[in-house]
Amino acid sequence: MEEKQNLDAARKCLLASLETSSAIGSALDESGSRLELLRQRCQSLQTSFRPISMQKCSFIDVGNGIDSVLCSAAAVLKVFEFVQHLENSLLTDAGSDLCSYVSDAKKLEEALKLLTDNCTLAIGWLQGVLDFLQDKAITNEFYLFQVKKSLRILRELQAAEEGARVNGGFLSAALDNLETEFQRLLMANSMPIPLVSLGSHITTQALPGSVMGKLQAIIERLNANSRLDKCKSIYVEVRGRNAQRTLNTLDLSYLEIPTAKFEDVREIASYIDQWGIDLELVVKNLLDTEYMLSCRVFEKIGREASTECFARIAIRSGILSFILFGRNVSESRNDPYKLLNLLDIFSVLDDLRLKFNQLFGGKACEEIRIATKDLVNKVVNGACEIFWQLPAQVKLQRPSSPPRDGGVPKLVSFVTDYCNQLLNDTYLPHLKKVLEIHLSWRNETYEEGIVFTQIYDTIKEVAVNLDSWSKAYEDITLSYIFMMNNHCHFYNLRGTMLGDMMGDTWLGAHEQYKDYYAALYLRNSWGKLLSIIVQKDLLSSSLSSQDLGKRLHAFNVAFDERYKKESSWTICDEALRKNICKHLVECIVPIYKAYVKNYNLSIENEGMVAKHIKYTAESLENKIWSMFQPKLKKNGSVKHADWTSKIKQVSKSFRFTLAAK
Repeated sequence: MEEKQNLDAARKCLLASLETSSAIGSALDESGSRLELLRQRCQSLQTSFRPISMQKCSFIDVGNGIDSVLCSAAAVLKVFEFVQHLENSLLTDAGSDLCSYVSDAKKLEEALKLLTDNCTLAIGWLQGVLDFLQDKAITNEFYLFQVKKSLRILRELQAAEEGARVNGGFLSAALDNLETEFQRLLMANSMPIPLVSLGSHITTQALPGSVMGKLQAIIERLNANSRLDKCKSIYVEVRGRNAQRTLNTLDLSYLEIPTAKFEDVREIASYIDQWGIDLELVVKNLLDTEYMLSCRVFEKIGREASTECFARIAIRSGILSFILFGRNVSESRNDPYKLLNLLDIFSVLDDLRLKFNQLFGGKACEEIRIATKDLVNKVVNGACEIFWQLPAQVKLQRPSSPPRDGGVPKLVSFVTDYCNQLLNDTYLPHLKKVLEIHLSWRNETYEEGIVFTQIYDTIKEVAVNLDSWSKAYEDITLSYIFMMNNHCHFYNLRGTMLGDMMGDTWLGAHEQYKDYYAALYLRNSWGKLLSIIVQKDLLSSSLSSQDLGKRLHAFNVAFDERYKKESSWTICDEALRKNICKHLVECIVPIYKAYVKNYNLSIENEGMVAKHIKYTAESLENKIWSMFQPKLKKNGSVKHADWTSKIKQVSKSFRFTLAAK
C-alpha cells in the first residue's frame, strides 16, 4: 500500500511537473520569438546578446528533456502495474500449474529488468532538468521540490529489482517455491529398485516425459537467477539418497570386513566373486541409469552440471567402497592364490572398462578415475610379481622333507592343480592381458609363449625337487614307491590343460618311469620274500616236514614285517594301487598256496599244520589287497585327499617366501 501511495504521489508530481514544463516551454517559445525579432532589428548588437542566444538553446534542451522524462515515467508506470499483477499471480502454489508459474516467473524477471532500465532512463533525464534549474536564476522552490521528490521515487522503483531478489523479496520467494517443487517432483519419482540381476535393467527409474520437462523448466529459471548450485544440491541429495536405498537391497557387509581378513586368500575368494557380481550390477544398472538421468535433466544447462551431479551421486552410492575392497585385496600379503584373486578382480575391471570410461570420463569424476587407475596398477603389478616368482618359489621348497608314506607331496599336487587353473579359459586370457599391459608399461614386447615358458619352468623345478626328495629316503624301496606315485601323478595329467601343454612325449616319458619304478619296487621288495619258499630243493624228499615248517614260519614272519612296514605307505592312484596289488597277489599267493599244500602233505599231525600255517591263501590275498590304501581320518574322510588342508599348508609356505622377496 505504501508503494501504491508513493506511485500516486509520483504520478501527481509528474503531472504537475508536466503542467509547469508546458508553461516553461511556452515561455521559452515566446522568448525565442522575441529574440529572433531583436536579432533581425539589432544585428549590430548580435555579439553583445550572444549569451542570451545560448540561454535560449538551453531552455529548448530542457523542454526536450522534460518530454523524455514524461515518456519514461509513463513507461515506468505501465511496467510497475504489470509487475504488481505478476507478483499477485506468483503467490499461488507452484505445483498447481507449474508451466504458468514458470512463465510468470520469467515474465517477472523481464518486467523487473525493464522497470530498472526505464527508471534509469527517466532518472537520467530528470537529473538533467534538476541540474539546469539549479544552475539558472529562473527557479521555483516548488518546482525544485517536485523534481527532487520524483527523483527519489524513481530511484526507489529502480531498486525494486534488487529488492525482489534478496531473501524475502517476491522474486526470491517465487524461486524458493520453484526449488521446493523441484525437490517434490524428484522425490515423488525416485523409488529404490532391487538390484536382482543384470538381466533386469532399472527401466522404471526413467522419469516420465512430463516430469522431465517440468524439471528442465525449473532448472532453466533457477540457473537464470544464479541458483544452479542450490538446484544441483537438491538433485544430488534426492538421487543420492535414492541410490543408497537401492544399494541397501544388496548385502554389502563384506565391503566393511577388517583388513586382517584379507590375509586369508581362500576365504576372501568367495567375497571377490560376490564383489564382481555386485559391482557389475551397480555400474551397469544403478550408475548407468543415474548417468543418463543426470544428462537428461541438465541437458539444457550443459554437460558440466550433469557430470558434477552424477559424480557426487556415484560417490554417495559407495562406488569408492568397491574400489577400496579391490585395493585391500591387492595390498594383502603375496600368496599363490592371491594371483588368482587379482586375476578375478582384473577380469571384472576389464569387463567394465568401457562403461567406466563412459560414466567417469568427466572432470568431476576425477577422484573415482584416479582411484580406479590406482587399483588397476596395483592389480597388474601384484599379479605379475607373483607370476614371475613361481619357479623360484618352487625351488625354495627343495629343502623340505618328502612325505613319509611315499605319496605325492602336497607341493606337487598343489602346483600342478594351480598351473591347470592358470591355463584354463577362466584365467589364461586375463593373465596374458595382464602380462601384456605390464610389459608395455616397461616398454617391452609381449611374446605369445611367455606364459607357457614360465609354467614349464615351474614344472621343471618340481621335477628337480622330486629327484632331490627321493634321495632323502633311507629305504630304497620307499623311494621307488615315491617316484612311482609322482610319475603316475604327472602321467595322469593327460587330458588336462597342463598335460596338453607339456605334450604327449612328456606324458609318455612319465608313464615309462612309472612302470620302471613299479618294477624296481616289486623286485626289490617282494622278490626276497618269495625266495624263502621258492627253493630248488623244495620238492626234494630230503626236506623234512620240520624244515618245511620252519620255512613257512620264516615266510610268515618276513611277510608280517614287510606288511607292517609297508602298510603305512600309500599308492595314491587307485588304478596303480590295484595293479601293484594284483601283481603281488599273482606272484605270491599261487606259490604260497602250493607251498602250504606241499607242507600239508608232508605231515600227518593236524596240530602241527595249525601251528605253522598262519594265513590261508585267501586271507593272505586279502591282506595284500588291503595294502597302500590312503589313510582315513576319524570322520572317515581321506587324509591324503584333504585338499583344503593341503592348500592352506602349501599356500602358507609360498606366502612366507613370496613376502620375503
